[in-house]
Amino acid sequence: MLLDDGSTVHIRQITPEDADRVVDLHARFSDRTRYLRYFSPYPRIPARDLARLVNVDHHDREAFVVVTGDRLVALGQYERLGPSSPDAEVAFAVEDAYQGRGIGPLLLEHLASAARQAGIARFVAEVLPENRPMLRVLTDAGYQVSRQFADGVVHLTFPIEPTRRSEQAARAREHPAEAASMARLLTPRSVAVYGVKRDGTGAGATLLRNIVDAGFTGAVSVVHPAMPKPPVPREVVSTLEGVPAYPSATDTGGPVDLAVVAVPWDSVRAAITDAGAAGAHAAVVISGGFAEIRASGVPAQRDLVATARSHGMRLVGPNCLGIVNTDPDVSLNATLLPRMVRRGRIGVFCQSGFVGIALMSELDSRGLGVSTFVSVGNRADVSGNDALQYWRDDPQTDVILLYLETFGNPHKFARIARELSRDKPIVVVAAGAASGTASLAWSAGLAPEEEAVAALVAHSGVIRVDTVSELLDVGQILAACPLPAGSRIGVVGNAAALVQLAEATCIQAGLDVTHTRWTLPGASPRLLRTLVGGALARDEVDMVLAVISPPLPGSTVDETVDAVADAVEAHALAGPNGIIAGESNVPVPDKPVVAVVVGYPSRVDVDLPLFRTVEEAVRALGRVARYAAWRRSPIGTLPDLPSVSTEEGRAVVARKGPVAELLAAYGITTLATVPASSVEEAVAAAAQLGYPLVVKAADPNLRTRTDLGAVRLDITDEQALRQAYAQVAARFGPEVLVQPMVTHGVSCVVDVVDDPSFGPVVGFGVGGIATDLLGDRAWRVAPLTDVDAAALVRAPRAAALLTGYRGAPPADLSALEDLLIRVGRLADENPGVKRLTLSPVLAHAEGLTVVHASVVYGDPSPRPDTGPRRLS
Repeated sequence: MLLDDGSTVHIRQITPEDADRVVDLHARFSDRTRYLRYFSPYPRIPARDLARLVNVDHHDREAFVVVTGDRLVALGQYERLGPSSPDAEVAFAVEDAYQGRGIGPLLLEHLASAARQAGIARFVAEVLPENRPMLRVLTDAGYQVSRQFADGVVHLTFPIEPTRRSEQAARAREHPAEAASMARLLTPRSVAVYGVKRDGTGAGATLLRNIVDAGFTGAVSVVHPAMPKPPVPREVVSTLEGVPAYPSATDTGGPVDLAVVAVPWDSVRAAITDAGAAGAHAAVVISGGFAEIRASGVPAQRDLVATARSHGMRLVGPNCLGIVNTDPDVSLNATLLPRMVRRGRIGVFCQSGFVGIALMSELDSRGLGVSTFVSVGNRADVSGNDALQYWRDDPQTDVILLYLETFGNPHKFARIARELSRDKPIVVVAAGAASGTASLAWSAGLAPEEEAVAALVAHSGVIRVDTVSELLDVGQILAACPLPAGSRIGVVGNAAALVQLAEATCIQAGLDVTHTRWTLPGASPRLLRTLVGGALARDEVDMVLAVISPPLPGSTVDETVDAVADAVEAHALAGPNGIIAGESNVPVPDKPVVAVVVGYPSRVDVDLPLFRTVEEAVRALGRVARYAAWRRSPIGTLPDLPSVSTEEGRAVVARKGPVAELLAAYGITTLATVPASSVEEAVAAAAQLGYPLVVKAADPNLRTRTDLGAVRLDITDEQALRQAYAQVAARFGPEVLVQPMVTHGVSCVVDVVDDPSFGPVVGFGVGGIATDLLGDRAWRVAPLTDVDAAALVRAPRAAALLTGYRGAPPADLSALEDLLIRVGRLADENPGVKRLTLSPVLAHAEGLTVVHASVVYGDPSPRPDTGPRRLS
């Protein structure tokens, strides 16, 4: 678990073998800590109390300990107040040196989770009024706390069922802790390099030279077991590559913040242990030979992580390229990259080392700079989510580029990215499978895993691209330009054919071309400068694309590019605010300007995004425009829904009750349905339901197939009913369903899939054979905000059928949005619901009718990104 300062500890259940360590912990408590915990000096733990503490049944009595290395630093416990009581008393104590670092809230989260599984509903606690830290822990946890003061003690009672407020409180504590752990990694004051060969060859020596050549501002040392031990710590008796060398990190005599490890795979654990003994905050493991190449490497890799965390360290890798921080106060190049990358305001994360090398090289060739770079290789510990938490508040980073082979915890990724994307754009290449393993829910055929990724992207505002080249294209625009205020584009150039090509390409990309101008190829660069300036000045233009062909003799491409850049600068200087870009002191206009120079290499000396083809530029501009539109859209809220009873819904799920009852608990009414297996039963159903009626085959695959005759509509009397039953039964069997006839409408489908990697996802589509065949279904992550629901209804390609296509009356979209919000809440609150399908849902002008629904229940196992905080 991460503490507030970014260090790690281990939380586990207590065991009888912890008795001696509990006594040691108690002995380290100050007198004040003992008094605040036990209301008395309590100088020693009586043997009977100790035995009861370490021997628990993990049901009515539970205790957790917090361990760092071999040292127990805190413990927490609850005890049920009587047999079958819903209440339990909770208490915990933290060693003085570890107080104020977030251990109390972590213990409370884990104790509450365990207590809920044991059927406990409320915690009670007795706290002295002067114990303000403990009072703050209990009241800031987000639960509804009741207080009473009696006999000099504050009595607290609170239900421990998670609430939105308690979840928000936990997430609010999670972000700074994870960001702090990354800050300790990326801003070290000292670095120790392991694996430097004395002959100067190999990865270790290369890493050392790169760190030194980049001008790292802290202390650098080499750890090599063959070096002689200095008589006094810090005394240098040997060097490697001109850097002080020691047999162990503790021999340096000072703290070692970061260990950079490039030793053989079977020596990595020893290096991490050595660095941990010197107080290292993190380790970057370049060494390979673990899970990436052999099955036996998986447990070895897990052991590395466990070793690092036992010393309070984070681990990057193994099998990684390393990390970079271009901040002049740090200037760290702990990678195998041959030279320090250009400084800039782009944060870059990738898993593959080879992709990382290519990314850094291409960024440099385009003149783009980096704030920090993290390559995690096997991603055994530090992940993209950790990097996002750091970049969220990093003033050095404005744009984030991610190359992901797996999302790790996709639900957490979407949650973090949704918040971060409102301030800083995130561009992602999601290579390969989204979760790294085949997903059982998607394999059921409801949705491919690709659709789950699309749901996460739509939910989070992330700009998803397909290739590394597109990643850099979009990043180049975001790094150099403001976001467009809309999708209207002006196209200018020095060749009519190129302008016309660009215009057509813009339209295909969903951009609205509102202005076009061109000159003859032989025109002077000054004229193109005028056209660019004119386009920027027009109110109906949100962005400008300048297309440049190789000019005729008399001018050069460089002169033409300079003319476009001059126009951009002049517009910025003439603007109302004269925005300055970063530290370059170059004015930036209020509209993005992109230039295409056909067949010409990029230039790094102009603050202007340059592309070689029209298609690349327009594709990137389209993605940037869509992202800007998402940023302008409302954030959305989780509406308060009338006629919803979460308790009733959970009770239905617990007993695996009928789907109609489950939906009713969330205010969703399904059409009355009576099964019949004979004509007489069908007639009896008619007497119950009344005419007009519908008779349909009971088979779920047939009951919407009017084209096959499996559905008979508008049955108005008994004779027609008998005839309809005979026709359906003759072709499809005697089992039928009888329902009231309802208002005709557009047939829709609502799906819920609870994926073990992604969590619950809500799908929506317009029904019909063609849309089913084409997979025209849109997805969003549950729960849905009002904005999510509105977007989901309009997302399928066939959504035009809901808005009056070809003169048909439009459906009530607000009713559909309300239905999706309710289904999303049902999915979010009930992990026992593995699959839910509403089909068909008839949408019409007066509202909607849920004609059929089905549910699949399963084990309500914990979902990703839920429960007490922990490092995966």
